[in-house]
Amino acid sequence: MRMLALIKRICQQMLRDKRTLALLFLAPLLVLSLMYFLFNGNTINPKIGVVNVDTKLIQKLKDMDMEVMKYDDVTDAQQTIIADHLEGLLKIENGNAILTLQNTDPSKSKALQMKINQALAAQVQQNLAAQAGAQAVLSNMTEMKTQYVYGSKDTSFFDVLSPILVGFFVFFFVFLISGIGLLRERTTGTLERLMSTPIRRGEIVAGYLVGYGLFAVIQTVIVVFYAVNVLDIILVGSIWNVILINLLLALVALSLGILLSSFAASEFQMMQFIPIVVVPQVFFTGIFPFESMPEWLQAIAKVMPLYYAGNALKDVMYKGMALGDISGKLLALAVFALVFIVLNVIALKKYRRL
Repeated sequence: MRMLALIKRICQQMLRDKRTLALLFLAPLLVLSLMYFLFNGNTINPKIGVVNVDTKLIQKLKDMDMEVMKYDDVTDAQQTIIADHLEGLLKIENGNAILTLQNTDPSKSKALQMKINQALAAQVQQNLAAQAGAQAVLSNMTEMKTQYVYGSKDTSFFDVLSPILVGFFVFFFVFLISGIGLLRERTTGTLERLMSTPIRRGEIVAGYLVGYGLFAVIQTVIVVFYAVNVLDIILVGSIWNVILINLLLALVALSLGILLSSFAASEFQMMQFIPIVVVPQVFFTGIFPFESMPEWLQAIAKVMPLYYAGNALKDVMYKGMALGDISGKLLALAVFALVFIVLNVIALKKYRRL
């Protein structure tokens, strides 16, 4: 009987907590639906440029589901790839094949390289069999030379993923600690006593942001230097740009955590925001190809702070871009932080008892 009474009490407690019930039953459906649309997005055919390639080889590449752009001449293959958003550029020069790959996704680049090798090998065999003069231009070619815009042949997918992980862990832990910290201030009555004084709401928000922000700065610097110097995570650009991106991201996480803590009555309820607010953002950080997502998911991605931070970190750490190249993404993070700070000031109004 005592056990039945305990079971009854737990069931009644759960039924009264509508937020927990919603998290238990609806949050998994939300995340599963999001993953369904991500994995069932439109397949994007690789876009490749060709120079001095005959029509038969071009047709073979098209038959392999590649979008082919023909160029008369290219002086700088890397700049052409970046400017025209190509996955790679194949150039035949003096009977030799030179393939330059963008390599933003090493697994996709390796698959593309393999397909092009197969197409070249098939063309060589045809030319050897035909021995038709000009058509045999590839018959003496023994192997294809491969170059890379970003990374090298030894680059793995983790090299692309690691900059995103650095930003995610900064965001996650700052969000969690700041949210639970302010929640503790409320549950112990500290915030209400503070609000009964003449202090302004803006001053309270600024105080919390600076107070928790000092520790967020220290955490960010430790994470970045540890990732780069100890774990030897790839870093092509400036480490100071990496720190700047993560500091802005930490400010966003800090202000968002404080804001959402205003709507939580306990630490358990604060944890409930993680699968709703944090987890979905992971899918938009660059782990999945943005172009293959449905248009409505691309629109959602652009209102996610981690979308801008993840891409900015990848641009600096993997691609070696400068501060000016990521200025738009930094501005977006600054706007997110400003909006959340303003909303924090507004949210504190309900705690003013005077």
